[in-house]
Amino acid sequence: MPPSRSTLLLAPNLLTLGRVALVPFFVAAFWLPEPALSWVAFGLFAVAGITDWLDGRLARRNGQESDFGRVLDPIADKILVAAALVMLAATDRLSDAGAVAALIILVRELAVSGLREFLAGTAILPVTPLAKWKTAAQFAAIAVLLIAGAFADGAGPRLAGEALLWLAALLTVVTGAAYLRAGLRRMDG
Repeated sequence: MPPSRSTLLLAPNLLTLGRVALVPFFVAAFWLPEPALSWVAFGLFAVAGITDWLDGRLARRNGQESDFGRVLDPIADKILVAAALVMLAATDRLSDAGAVAALIILVRELAVSGLREFLAGTAILPVTPLAKWKTAAQFAAIAVLLIAGAFADGAGPRLAGEALLWLAALLTVVTGAAYLRAGLRRMDG
């Protein structure tokens, strides 16, 4: 007998919850010595990134999209990205300029989460295609910054990672402003 629709809805959501469950292990990896720190943290982050891609793909392909998943997925992304940026900064893996980009990203993520919470029940702010690019840029930047410590001279990868982080920060500001405009329109109308 095939699984019920409610059982099938669990698969994408379980992947998203699994991404959140990986965060404590990811954070714990920062206490490992190099190069294990870089490889383990990168591996866990890569697995989390794959689940982000896979949960959405499964939900769309199999008609398993749910309100719970639409709310949980961006929250899971924000938890993972915030943990990564905080740990990168706390372990001196970001320059001062990189820390500013990380702060811009964190402030936007908190602001958009607050806006979504404020609008809860009255309006849903759907994830835009540009916001998906923003998340991809954040994930790419973090992945490069994580792996940079595994190299004897990680200056090149660190510089590349911080350049990607600034691209993500720029996209973060643009998408944050778009969400704010959309939220204000929904509050007016």
